[in-house]
Amino acid sequence: MKRQKSFEKDNAKLYLVATPIGNLEDITFRAINTLKQVDIIYCEDTRTSKKLLDFYDIHTKLKSVHLYNENDISMEIVNLVKSGSNVAIISDAGMPVISDPGWVVTKDALENDVDIIVVPGASACLTALVASGITAHPFYFAGFLNSKSAKRRQELKDMYSRSETIIFYESPHRIEETLKMLVDIYPDRRVVLARELTKKFEEFLRGTPGELLEAVSSIKGEMVIILEGNSNPLSNVVLELNDLSIEEHYNHYIDNGIDSKEAMKMVANDRHISKKQVYEKIKK
Repeated sequence: MKRQKSFEKDNAKLYLVATPIGNLEDITFRAINTLKQVDIIYCEDTRTSKKLLDFYDIHTKLKSVHLYNENDISMEIVNLVKSGSNVAIISDAGMPVISDPGWVVTKDALENDVDIIVVPGASACLTALVASGITAHPFYFAGFLNSKSAKRRQELKDMYSRSETIIFYESPHRIEETLKMLVDIYPDRRVVLARELTKKFEEFLRGTPGELLEAVSSIKGEMVIILEGNSNPLSNVVLELNDLSIEEHYNHYIDNGIDSKEAMKMVANDRHISKKQVYEKIKK
């Protein structure tokens, strides 16, 4: 076991500092003072972070650490701290590590007995959750889903049975496709799409996946999706049945002693289609 009591020692430290997710005023006094006092700041994009630093008259040296070089540069950061330099890590927006760089450095720092101090602040997932109107606890944070359509669909299916509120991030060029997947997999769940959080064009869309799909053809900005959890354990079985053909789905109910008329009705309800569509399939 290791015990860290950071504030009892004067040694150099690694600071994980939250930055605004849109509105530059959403930063703490402590974060500003930390960024002014450390010896170097590692950030995702120096151009983006320079705007924040210029806004608060911070002149600390900037260097880049991002998802593509974090493995290579991690020990450089650790060695800087061990040699006596105080180092801060920030992301372009929000908390480092949360769907952003920082985890590799944090892991390596702890393995090398470097003290870590978190300077908390804005977080897009929590901001969206608080305003969603969907229960805030417990929740499951999935970050960014896979960029490949088939894998993303499978990830959404894998989360179907979770009773927790589900939170994930999505980009504007994938949002329409992702909502179509939600229509297929979660047609009746409540969902909230939050975009441009804390900015001038902040917007919340609340409704079913189908209702949101009708409204997203031209919207822009990074997005947070808040999806209602599964409150009906029996619906897990329905999801599995919907993966079958309509004929197999119908035969499942027949094999369990349900009469033909009721079985057709149940299949139609499960799949959100008409009884006529079911009838046409099973009478071929």
